[in-house]
Amino acid sequence: MEFHISQDKDRLNVEKVHQEVTATYWGKGRTWEQTLMTIEKCTCFGMYSENGEQIAYARMMCDGLTFAYLMDVIVFDPHKGKGLGKQMIQFILDLPEVKQVNTVALKTLDAHSFYESFGFKRVGDSEMWMSIDRKKYNLA
Repeated sequence: MEFHISQDKDRLNVEKVHQEVTATYWGKGRTWEQTLMTIEKCTCFGMYSENGEQIAYARMMCDGLTFAYLMDVIVFDPHKGKGLGKQMIQFILDLPEVKQVNTVALKTLDAHSFYESFGFKRVGDSEMWMSIDRKKYNLA
C-alpha cells in the first residue's frame, strides 16, 4: 500500500480523528473542543492513502532538546495490522527534532511490545509509562 505522512494540520480529517480517539480507552470522554485543542497545541501527523484518505493519526509535544511526548497513535480500521503504525512511529522517531531530544516518552496499557521494538523501555514500575532515554546523568 502506498501512503505518505504529512504534518499539515489542514489536511487532517478532524471528525475522523475525534471519532477514533474517543473510541479508545485513553480518549473516552474527550469533547470535540478538547480534540480541537490537542490538535492546535501539538505537532500532528496524518497518514494518507494514495487517494488522499486519512488512514492513521498521531500527535506529539516536543521541545526539540530535552523531551518529546508521543500521544494518540491510531491506525484507522480497516488499515490496522498492515505495519502502518510501525511506519508512522519510525517516521516520527527519525525527525531531526525528535532524534536530538534526551527523552521520548509515551503511555500505553496494551502496546508495550510494539513500542519496545523501537527501543522504548518501561519507566520504573509504571504499568503505562515508557521512554527512550538518550542522556545518562552523572549523579555523583
